[in-house]
Amino acid sequence: MILDSARPGISKTRIMYTAYLSYFQLGQYLKYLIENELLELEAGTQLYRPTEKGLKFLNMSYDLNEMLALPNPKINRNFFS
Repeated sequence: MILDSARPGISKTRIMYTAYLSYFQLGQYLKYLIENELLELEAGTQLYRPTEKGLKFLNMSYDLNEMLALPNPKINRNFFS
């Protein structure tokens, strides 16, 4: 949710409200995302934006969610019964 909301550039306060996080939780998540190069703080504007790596991760997670949500006609459901 943090990476998705940060796509256009977003302030720390707006992330907190968008992701329904406390200030303490927000600090922990931002630290983790920045350390893992998924999110960056834009110098001068104080806006957070996802990095290329963060956008790639976000897109892969969307793809995975789509694959899991769609029924797979190749699976023989009787096999598992």
